Amino acid sequence: MQKRLPINLLLLLLLLVSSSALSQQGEYIVGKLLDAKTQEPVAFASIRIKDRALGIISNIDGSFKIPLKYKEYGDIIEISSMGYQTKEILIFDFSIFELNNVRLQPAIWQLQEAIVTGKKKRELSARQIVRKALRAIPDNYPLEPFSMVGYYRDYQLDSLQYVNLNEAILEVYDQGFDAMDSVTTKVKIYDYLENTDFKRDSMALRSYNYKFKKGRKVIDNAFLSAYGGNEFTILRVHDAIRNHKVSSYSFVHRLKSDVLSEHRFKRIPDTYFDGEPLYTIRFTKLLLNYSAYGTMYISKRNFAIHKMDYTVYDLKKKLPNGLRNKHETENELIFEITTSYQPKNDKMFLNYISFHNTFQLWDPPKFVIDYITPDYVSKCFVVGFNNKVRLQDAVALKNYEVKVKGKIVRMQKAELTDAQDVVLLYPKMYPNKAEQMLREIEIAARKKKITNELFEIKLTNIKDVDGNVIDQWTSRDYNQFREFFTQEVKPLTQAPSDTLFMKKQRPIFKDQVVVKPDNFDDYWMNTPLRNKTN
Repeated sequence: MQKRLPINLLLLLLLLVSSSALSQQGEYIVGKLLDAKTQEPVAFASIRIKDRALGIISNIDGSFKIPLKYKEYGDIIEISSMGYQTKEILIFDFSIFELNNVRLQPAIWQLQEAIVTGKKKRELSARQIVRKALRAIPDNYPLEPFSMVGYYRDYQLDSLQYVNLNEAILEVYDQGFDAMDSVTTKVKIYDYLENTDFKRDSMALRSYNYKFKKGRKVIDNAFLSAYGGNEFTILRVHDAIRNHKVSSYSFVHRLKSDVLSEHRFKRIPDTYFDGEPLYTIRFTKLLLNYSAYGTMYISKRNFAIHKMDYTVYDLKKKLPNGLRNKHETENELIFEITTSYQPKNDKMFLNYISFHNTFQLWDPPKFVIDYITPDYVSKCFVVGFNNKVRLQDAVALKNYEVKVKGKIVRMQKAELTDAQDVVLLYPKMYPNKAEQMLREIEIAARKKKITNELFEIKLTNIKDVDGNVIDQWTSRDYNQFREFFTQEVKPLTQAPSDTLFMKKQRPIFKDQVVVKPDNFDDYWMNTPLRNKTN
């Protein structure tokens, strides 16, 4: 929406997850996936209930939740992630009283086995592999109608806190990869929740602005095409594999026809997923103001694209305090998209999609002028503030510029009153002229005919006693996420004939039809674990 979470921030998240797990067990088993060697969290891993075609994806901190009822059924949990050995665990072995840490082992030995098996073939170049993968999309992805039930959420990250977390269970009825997704796909909402257990920030919920505007949230140097639609519809547009025939997002454009001509490609060491060896292809694009980095994970068996990451950075902006992003540069993130597919019945279906971008939230000034009054009796301007003013700033004449009828009026003295929130400005002119000028402004004010041509005052470099600068807007950096995680795939499934579908032009969380199916209890929201700051 990653601006790679700084290492210290990620470590704090992990500590807070552990301390809060017990309070959130409830009707769920709570776990966390870790790399067995580095002890770092394993995000976006598939956690499946074996033989039930149901599952979830681990959160950014590696956490996950599974309903307790599956423990009663004695099911097996199957965990798989790119570059790790697939792991099966009896759900009966999970504790219901504490956080369950699950460590995944890197799959180096399986990679080696895949490499040495069989006759050595002529190595394909990175570009040749990608070309074959794009040509194979009609063979590897479903052209017939299907549906997916999954967990949708959108939220912001502000330091350690989840903000404005919204969640939903959706069923997506897709007419197949030959159909135009934005036109033909229908969605049913089975449940949605504006999660008030986490912080809510009404300003961060506003629509985006693409250049600075007071009181708004702003994305610099970015533009999201006006495809129309709500949060989920826009997320779907950013699946470049599903929408390979149409423009999806900046620099990838039409995956089928543009990605090869727009990027440089390089093979890096192969990896594997769930026992299948995958080519790993890195591709990059460098422009005057932007850099883009992508990675594709492509099957060595049939050239199906299992996963695609794409990240765009702003070359004009650097991260603070010498921080570096995940591509080892100092540039700030504009957006990143991760799309993952998994095979089912010899076709590839969406596993999850995560769209992450950054934006700035501009807050109004904390220190402002309350009023300005012309006092012709005392022959001065009375300037009132909403807080006490620093003495050295209040009495410095260089901090004031007063114009009357377009001409600068020099000040003789600036005086801070005992209350410290009022400054008296005395014009440098004869008393009778000062009185005449102030009377004229006061009469215009009474008649509500004050204009900038008649009277204008500018204040600079003035701070209040708390250090706030006069009329200065301040910004906060937020990370915005929109994500969908498939829990069940239903091949060869048509949309029902009723009309109880999501209104695409209306926000998911505003006046939508909610209809729960008979098996609604089979699905669940994998809500992030609350930490102490929420």
